[in-house]
Amino acid sequence: MPVSLPPALELSLDLLRCPTCLTRPLHPDHGALRCPVGHTFDIARHGYAGLLTGTRATSGDDAAMVQARGRFLSTGAYAPIRQVGAHLAADAVSERATVVDVGCGTGYYLAGVLDQLPAARGLGLDTSVRALRSAARAHERAAAVAWDVFRPLPLADGVADVVLNVFAPRNPAEFHRMLRPTGRLIVIRPTGRHLAELRGRLPAMVTIDPAKEQRLHRALDPFFEAAVTDAVEYPATLSRRDALDLVAMTPSARHVSPADLNDADLLPDQVTVSVLATAYRPR
Repeated sequence: MPVSLPPALELSLDLLRCPTCLTRPLHPDHGALRCPVGHTFDIARHGYAGLLTGTRATSGDDAAMVQARGRFLSTGAYAPIRQVGAHLAADAVSERATVVDVGCGTGYYLAGVLDQLPAARGLGLDTSVRALRSAARAHERAAAVAWDVFRPLPLADGVADVVLNVFAPRNPAEFHRMLRPTGRLIVIRPTGRHLAELRGRLPAMVTIDPAKEQRLHRALDPFFEAAVTDAVEYPATLSRRDALDLVAMTPSARHVSPADLNDADLLPDQVTVSVLATAYRPR
C-alpha cells in the first residue's frame, strides 16, 4: 500500500526542487514524490522524503546516537540553547516564516523555533535516516527530508526566511542561495568551554578547535554579515545516565572506550554548557 503524504511535507512541496535535474515542483505520486521530468523519490513509512541519491553519506548518526540524543534532550539540559535559537528567529522574521533546519538531527531545535512562530512551517534536512524518523514527528508543522549538506540543497532559490544550523556542518553558498534577502541564518556552535569538565576527564573525546571561530568567519564572510550574537553559558547537572548519553550522542562515542565509560569517577556530575548563537544577514 502506498505511503500517504504527511501533511507537513505536503505544505513544504513548493520549497523543493528535484535534486537530479533541479526542476520544480515535486508532486505526490503513489507514495512517492515525482518531478516534472519523471525522477522519483520515495516517501518513507516513517514520514520523511528520501531525496538523497547516489553515494550515501556516511557521517549520519546511527540508532544508538539518536536514541542517546533523544533521552538527553528530553531532560531539558539543552533547553536554553533551543530557546536562544527560537528567540533569534522570532526577533528577525514574521510569524508566517519558512524555517529550514540544515543538519536537523531529531528536530529538537526546529520544533523550538516553530513553537515560537505559531504560523511558521519548517523543513529539516539530515543524512541520518534514524534521526529523520524522529524529525518527521518532532512538530506538526515540520517536514523532514534526507539530504547531505555538502551537496547543492534540494530547495529553490530564495524560499527560506530562516536557515537554522545547530551543531551541524555548513554550506554557506547554498544557505545564501536559498535564503530570502530579508532572511536570517542562525548558527549555534560550541565555545572552547563547552563540556570542558567532560572533555577534561575523557581525553579521547573530540576536542573543539581553538581556530573554529576564525574558520567560521572566513567561510561565512563572503555571503553573510553578523547581525547579533548571544552567548549562552550555564552549569548543567548530570546523572550518570545523562553523562553517558551526552558522550554517546556525539561523534566522541566512536573514540571513548567502554572501560572509561564504566569508570564512574571519570563522569562528572556537572558540566558547563557554553555556546554562541549568531543571526546573520545575507550580503
